[in-house]
Amino acid sequence: MLARLGLLARGIEAVNASIGKTVSYLYPVLVAIVVVNVGLRYIFGLGLIEFEEIQWHIYAAAFLLGFAWTYAEDGHVRVDLFRDRFSARRKAWIELLGCVLFLFPFTAIVAYHSFDFFWQSWLLKESSDVPSGLPARYVIKFILSASLVMLCAQSVASAINSALFLAGRRGR
Repeated sequence: MLARLGLLARGIEAVNASIGKTVSYLYPVLVAIVVVNVGLRYIFGLGLIEFEEIQWHIYAAAFLLGFAWTYAEDGHVRVDLFRDRFSARRKAWIELLGCVLFLFPFTAIVAYHSFDFFWQSWLLKESSDVPSGLPARYVIKFILSASLVMLCAQSVASAINSALFLAGRRGR
């Protein structure tokens, strides 16, 4: 049973890492688009709403789809003044309880409700409010829902890893 849980956690982490590493390549694309947009605006006096909107779409996609991987790698910001002084065992308990009591329920509830947000946008074939803006606004809303599902799954993987560590089955 514990071995299967470990496999599940590693599988979730592998999927999140693969997606996170892939979307990290969006950042150079984002920088290029920003540079072109700024150049067009300040050199040629040409402002394109499509460039403005694609900037925030790419930034949102890269951030949201990379968040679960960042969490798995412990690269997120922690607001914990005492954590560095805790033993590995106490950190594992805090991680386990934090995932089970806070992160999993929060992400599960928000993911559930965000799907309706996406679905309504899909049914309406929602696009930008600006006539020259991007079509398919529902794509970014789907990415929001998908990223929440990924983070929810990562909370399960992190809880499993912490429980396995506490059971003496796997190092953190």
